[in-house]
Amino acid sequence: MWSDLRNRELGDIHPILFSNAIRKRRFCNLTISNYKEIVSPHNGGVNSLRIDLIENRYLLSGASDGSVSTFDTQYTTDYEGGGLIGKHKPLFVIDRHCGGHKYAVSSVSWYPVDTGLFVTGSYDHYVKVWDTNSTKVVVDFKMPGKVYGSSMSSIATTHMLIAAGSSDIQVRLCDIASGAFTHTLTGHRDGIMAVEWSASNEWVVMTGGCDSAIRFWDIRRPGCFRILDRVQSLPGRRPPIYERAINEKGVTIAEDIKNRTKNRRAVLIRDSSGKQLYPRMALSHNLATAHCGWITTLKATEDGMHLISTGADSKICLWDIESGYNLPVCFESTNLQMEKPLQLAVTPDSSLLFVPSMNCIKAFDMWSGKLMKTFPCHYETTNCCCLNSQDQELYTGSNDRHILVFSPFNATIPEVEDGYKRDMLYSSDQDFWSD
Repeated sequence: MWSDLRNRELGDIHPILFSNAIRKRRFCNLTISNYKEIVSPHNGGVNSLRIDLIENRYLLSGASDGSVSTFDTQYTTDYEGGGLIGKHKPLFVIDRHCGGHKYAVSSVSWYPVDTGLFVTGSYDHYVKVWDTNSTKVVVDFKMPGKVYGSSMSSIATTHMLIAAGSSDIQVRLCDIASGAFTHTLTGHRDGIMAVEWSASNEWVVMTGGCDSAIRFWDIRRPGCFRILDRVQSLPGRRPPIYERAINEKGVTIAEDIKNRTKNRRAVLIRDSSGKQLYPRMALSHNLATAHCGWITTLKATEDGMHLISTGADSKICLWDIESGYNLPVCFESTNLQMEKPLQLAVTPDSSLLFVPSMNCIKAFDMWSGKLMKTFPCHYETTNCCCLNSQDQELYTGSNDRHILVFSPFNATIPEVEDGYKRDMLYSSDQDFWSD
């Protein structure tokens, strides 16, 4: 630590690299917080957690009992343990008796512009937009099946669309301004489990379905323009064997494939002016799969360059969004939940990946796949995790109905406003033994 500070003062290390190194070290040293506790009001497993993008302060949670709640992670409502542990109680709770969802809430997300609105998706076939101040529904959208995932673009400036995936084979885009569906994206052959907007292009949305396919859509064009294939990995320095092999005609197999595909006639999609849009994909490419099983998670990095996916095969894949290649990163084996979608977390510098695995959280190095640390936390299966990059805190939700806070270890005693509590805190360390 001190050597890094000295190198920073001497200019031997870039400020961004220095801050990233400190932040990564703090993330690697996360432990269950010894000074912060979130009081969960849910009577069912916690399925989704989101921190707001504006202040990194308000935590939104959705649970299997259909309830939704919000917490202020910076304002403590009560103290415990002589003022040592700060309790964070919910600001409000919306359940099925207060006009909430009838069945389990599968996804929650904040409105990207401010915290005045938030979006929830549920197994009761509804996607609802809520007013945070009045806790009332502003607009709702009736879906044809269970809603597995809903998401809004964090960089959109020209639209207010919610991409929703359900047990139906179509992805639907819901417009908050008009209260109607604006797009229907058709291409999947089974239900859609995961929905994620691109972090670099407000018009691109990525979906993962129960047909094991991950599709990229440009909502300004018909059809998807890319399907990820787990076989297509990023080429290395050494060419594959087939490129050097020679067939019975005396030419290399790679050259033979190139000649055959060169003469293949492509069917093009053109608009009214004759401009080519997206070529219609070949049948073999249209059947490409990203995992051996349905897709349970899609998570894009903040720089918009990479995509992380998980599937029912308990594998984690790292994709290059620009090329669509499956990057050669072998993540260590882990047990992933397959019954419902998961929620991952990635550090802002894309160095660490946090994955819920059974009753714990595993932290992987993004570029080597090495397991950095395992956080044993819950008594039952962990469903989701959410990262607060401002305070370097990790929030986790599980089927045991609890929301846990992981923070960098703090050996110092926090300041307590009440003098009596401060005196009780120091006196609690004294013993009552006689000399």
